Amino acid sequence: MVVKTLDDLVAEGVSGRTVLVRSDLNVPLDGARITDDGRIRASVPTIRTLLDAGARVVVTAHLGRPKPGADNSEYSLAPVAGRLGELLGTEVTLADHGDEATAAAGALADGGVVLLENIRFDPRETSKDAAERRTLAAELAALAGPTGAFVSDGFGVVHRRQASVYDVAQLLPAYTGGLVRSEVDVLRRLTEEPERSYVVVLGGSKVSDKLTVIEALLPKVDSLLVGGGMCFTFLAARGLGVGDSLLESDQIGASRGLLETGKIVLPTDVVVADDFSAEANTRTVPVEEIPDGWKGLDIGPESVAAFADVVAGAQTIFWNGPMGVFELAPFAEGTRGVAQAIVDATGKGAFSVVGGGDSAAAVRALGLPEDGFSHISTGGGASLEYLEGKELPGIAVLENGQRSA
Repeated sequence: MVVKTLDDLVAEGVSGRTVLVRSDLNVPLDGARITDDGRIRASVPTIRTLLDAGARVVVTAHLGRPKPGADNSEYSLAPVAGRLGELLGTEVTLADHGDEATAAAGALADGGVVLLENIRFDPRETSKDAAERRTLAAELAALAGPTGAFVSDGFGVVHRRQASVYDVAQLLPAYTGGLVRSEVDVLRRLTEEPERSYVVVLGGSKVSDKLTVIEALLPKVDSLLVGGGMCFTFLAARGLGVGDSLLESDQIGASRGLLETGKIVLPTDVVVADDFSAEANTRTVPVEEIPDGWKGLDIGPESVAAFADVVAGAQTIFWNGPMGVFELAPFAEGTRGVAQAIVDATGKGAFSVVGGGDSAAAVRALGLPEDGFSHISTGGGASLEYLEGKELPGIAVLENGQRSA
């Protein structure tokens, strides 16, 4: 079945119709201050297109992982509603679920927009019970009314079988938003005969988090560069001592097997510290000389140069995960250096994808040019699962479970 798109929906006509849009507005907050609005900005084009076409838009989204029954005020989407309104140039009403949402959706004028409060405040959103999710999805669908439609535009959640992502798409005529469509198109370029050489750069904390994606990627890539906390488990698999660095002892055997492919490139030097702190004492040491009691928190300059050499010869690059604790200044240079190498390769014609999550946050936090990469994904987990070859429920339901308008 051919999945219908946002363009198809607009062509059918949306003036006077209510469109439920699932966006990914899960942004980092410092109190009520948004520290990275990348996902909000990415959501704007689809919403703007619908508003300009005269739709009445109801946006549903989540923020963080609120706990049922707890005080979840810190997870309110109120700051997001304000920022979304600024970017759209129109007022965005924030409505609680239930009667308030029903009233707000019913009062919408053509070209108006309502943002529903954090959908995860309702435990049915993430329930393993399909009937519970279906009940919540029916309540969301009712907001759109008999002529309504659903647009899936939250790529960061399409790997979740959740009420506002999966179940509602079976209750309303469903369409792929511009963001989700562009994300999938980009990832297909990485999986369907990518230009060689194909280099993947992986960082982050744990091998266990990325073991399956490494196993899936190794047969397809030319080189896989490993930094971040996960590199120390690989170094331990080579028989090296790693001091107090992050180590998953139960993954050493699996890591040793992956190293036998000969495609994994590890750091040769690291920045170590005697404490996990920006004020800690630091040294740059060869990986064979990590002192006892010290922990590796970044890759070193020799490793950055070696990684950059590999990246420079690439035509296709996928990067997911920082090279170190980039949030702390003494341990940011590894991530900055490798990211700059990817920007340089992109400028010479390589196709580069930043795989969302902390990598996308690092690009912005370190002041790197966002347009220096071919694509910055909004969904780290979703992009990794796509590259693993897993079925993404939020995509599959559009392909297989779509209602006819």
